[in-house]
Amino acid sequence: MNGLVDTRALRMYGKQDLRLEKFALPAMQENEILAKVITDGVCMSTYKTVLQGSEHRRVPDDIAQHPVIVGHEFCGEILAVGAKWQEKFQPGMKFAIQPTLNYQGSPFGPGYSYRYIGGNATYIVIPNEVMLQDCLLPYHGQAYYKGSLAEPLSSIVAACKASYHTVGGSYAHEMGIKNRGDMIILNGSGPMGFLAVAYAMAAARKPELLVVTGTSEEKLARAEKYNPVAKAAQYGITLRYVNTKDVGDQKEYLLNLTDGRGYDDVFVYAPLKASAELGSDLLAQDGCLNFFAGPTDKNFKAELNYYQVHYAANHIVGTSGGYPEDMRDALALIEERRIDPSIIVTHIGGLNSARDTILNLPSIGGGKKLIYSQIELDLTPVEKLGELGKNNPLFRELANIVEANRGLWCYEAEQYLLRHAPGIEK
Repeated sequence: MNGLVDTRALRMYGKQDLRLEKFALPAMQENEILAKVITDGVCMSTYKTVLQGSEHRRVPDDIAQHPVIVGHEFCGEILAVGAKWQEKFQPGMKFAIQPTLNYQGSPFGPGYSYRYIGGNATYIVIPNEVMLQDCLLPYHGQAYYKGSLAEPLSSIVAACKASYHTVGGSYAHEMGIKNRGDMIILNGSGPMGFLAVAYAMAAARKPELLVVTGTSEEKLARAEKYNPVAKAAQYGITLRYVNTKDVGDQKEYLLNLTDGRGYDDVFVYAPLKASAELGSDLLAQDGCLNFFAGPTDKNFKAELNYYQVHYAANHIVGTSGGYPEDMRDALALIEERRIDPSIIVTHIGGLNSARDTILNLPSIGGGKKLIYSQIELDLTPVEKLGELGKNNPLFRELANIVEANRGLWCYEAEQYLLRHAPGIEK
């Protein structure tokens, strides 16, 4: 390959300064890989990154002169492989990326820090350190979007592994959520909460009681529709969805669900002071709180009951992303169809819609937004395909496919979209 490959990519030049541009990629080196991006999932972490610009720990200081491609939940196809990596990777392979490289102690990663690799691009050059860190992973599933959604699922896998409990009479720690314990996900009615409930059913270590809270009846109803209580019961899990707007004293109500004992594992899925403090108050003896939500405020603080830390052995962890092993676990769960991440997809769009989707993400509503990097398509709610299809044959056929799949986005819909939507280059 001569490296004279043009790409279209959404690049960040500063705080809330995103530009969709066409430019030539540098020539691929013998320790690099050239690839085509098909899908990228829009993550709240990307929105937070764009708000902060170079103040974000993963973003370089010089993005005004050397902009970075945004988007870290991506999946695509390898096109060309440099000599160094030809025994491990071949053209035509599908791939997913673990963006948390941890390369030489640096926080930098694809989708945050690099000029020529990120999810919101048509073509990318994968640098040597991604392969060195074992963060370029083969994907053997059919649908590209499911490969993209392995990244958020891997964050949940990592969080559950990072929780820990003590072993009585020793200083040993047992890693992972407490098997057959009581677990609660605060603010868990969004897409990450959906995946967390699905993972709780699929994982080897399962809670006996799983409580998921939210404040939107619509979101909780969708959560229950695709992760029903009856299905959880088949795995020995008592699943409860709780709208905390309706319960009065939240602490009292939620503790009563455990007969006052408290929760062995508490996950806080929104960066809210009240949620962090409620989570602390809900911990049982030897309970572990995982502050999963990443705040944008570097001085974010919440009170912690240190009496309980001392006498009840309460402890706190925080996780951001995962490791390659977590990504491999997530990919396997998807490839083996033990988890279908389609339940979190609510919007689809082309690369032309990525900028506005990221900048307006909190106000759009719904669940996961998928960007198809090779096509041009305004951001479109999956549930509106039928209505839009009255005047648009593309949407009409997509609506028929989705309707036949319980209203969920699927491989067949993706294939039809990629074949019939206008290309971004046109």
